[in-house]
Amino acid sequence: MVAMLIRGGAIALLASLIAVSACKGSIGDPTGGGAGSSEDGCVGCTPEGLEIAQSLRFPRLSHSQWENTVQDLFKLPAPSGQSAGFAPDPLSGKLFDNNVVTLEVNSALWADYQRAAEEIATQVTGDTALLSNIVPAALPTEPLERRDAFLESFVKRAYRRPVSKAELTRIATVFDQGGTHYPEMDAFTSGVRMTIEAVLQSPNFLYRAELATSEQDLVALTDYELASRLSYALWNSMPDDELFAAADRGDLSSADTLGIEIDRLLADERTTQTFRRFFDQLGHGEEYPQLDKSDSLYPTFTTETALGLREELGKFVSHVVDGGGGLSELLLDRTTFVTANTAEIYGIDPSTLNFDASGFAQVELDSSQRAGLLTRAGFLAWRGTSAQPDTILRGVYVAKSVTCTLLGDPPDEAAGAEFGDEVTNRQRVEALTGPGTCGASCHGQVINPLGFAFEHYGAAGEWRDVDNGQPIDATGTFNFDGVDASYANAVELSALIAKSPSAHQCFANAWIEFALGRDLVAEDIGFSELVADESVAGAPIRDVLRALLLSDVFRYRRTDPEIGQVGP
Repeated sequence: MVAMLIRGGAIALLASLIAVSACKGSIGDPTGGGAGSSEDGCVGCTPEGLEIAQSLRFPRLSHSQWENTVQDLFKLPAPSGQSAGFAPDPLSGKLFDNNVVTLEVNSALWADYQRAAEEIATQVTGDTALLSNIVPAALPTEPLERRDAFLESFVKRAYRRPVSKAELTRIATVFDQGGTHYPEMDAFTSGVRMTIEAVLQSPNFLYRAELATSEQDLVALTDYELASRLSYALWNSMPDDELFAAADRGDLSSADTLGIEIDRLLADERTTQTFRRFFDQLGHGEEYPQLDKSDSLYPTFTTETALGLREELGKFVSHVVDGGGGLSELLLDRTTFVTANTAEIYGIDPSTLNFDASGFAQVELDSSQRAGLLTRAGFLAWRGTSAQPDTILRGVYVAKSVTCTLLGDPPDEAAGAEFGDEVTNRQRVEALTGPGTCGASCHGQVINPLGFAFEHYGAAGEWRDVDNGQPIDATGTFNFDGVDASYANAVELSALIAKSPSAHQCFANAWIEFALGRDLVAEDIGFSELVADESVAGAPIRDVLRALLLSDVFRYRRTDPEIGQVGP
């Protein structure tokens, strides 16, 4: 109902935000110019000499952020489920679903937002308990005062910042039309319904606007902007009442009091879920349910098996993070969690295990066969065909996502290339991409050596000693940080990766992308190197993230010379 009243103004503002977001070819382009400089001429540097990248000032809420925010805003007992019907956001090759580059609004999504706003408004105003969640206690009895008290409280939480008198006046106009459109309801409730419809369609709700201005080239985020950055980074949702109160007091402008709030958020169960979400997306866990294995070779591998492997990933991550582990533990810890059928992949007799109420049992894996995350069945089955290990894709993933090794595009000659009839999987890969082939350089020096380390693991991640009757050869040599190192298998490879500064920096790079919701850019490298140094020294994963959230990289942004300062 309210869509016709606000559509003109809201679409105009929405369009302006999208235009601002899209005017840069790449976020933080180091050639963009116009940013601040320190005494040594460093463009966009903080006083400590770290560079700060340009970033989009109006990131749209992802679908999961929208869902979580609606649940927290209205204190719903469960997610509304409305976002399941939204037009999907394509990842477009990005690692994480909160990357602002992929978060656009088209006509289909705009219609989805309108429908969801109307249905949420109907749900909340039709339930006395839900309505009481958003109406402050002890409201004035005089109608206009009652309206204004509600609007000031609700809209501030929905927009996640203080609201100007002009904004409240405009929304009050919408509130006052409730009785006309919903005459069957009392005047106050109908006004609340109209307000909810309007607010949930407003760009001020759908985007996390960073409106702070400065005459300087580096802009310090306001307390409210920091509160939102923190809550969406750690909880994937809006700030809670305590974080809003800290912003009201101005506590987030101080590193000491900001650190207190960061520690509080890190200790919350919602952050545990965020760690799981980070690793699930980094490891493509969303693709596990579609895994398809040969019925003749793997008759017990079902969708249930695949789902168990995805949950194993989450449980293993929680085990490492909650235990104070760092990247090294993630790569080397042999503890894992199995169901009755995933236990069989690891060669464990399920009848010997005690499963908990969720159907999982904690086990220690054979140290001669397994190390940490890269030897878990989930990763290996994901990077396996229906019947064989996918050596090339295993090597590509480790190169790109674990060591951040740059890989070029496949040569034209590789299009349509097929494996031959050599005896073993390794022989087939070498014949197709090894010495004397078009893939000799990239494959022979990077992809294949990494992939061959996993030859002991079949298509479902099971251990094997022979391939087609021949002994497995899982040896390889890879250049770690300028030094060639050899290994006999994936366990030894994992140990080498755990010591590699490049791998730790690659890990830090991923956290920067995830926490800031944008691509990694050149200005980020100095900071990621500092974080990597701490990670190599054994810093827990929680401390790696905490360092990022406390840094100037998180607390400041650069003035965009093309956009300038956009006021509220």
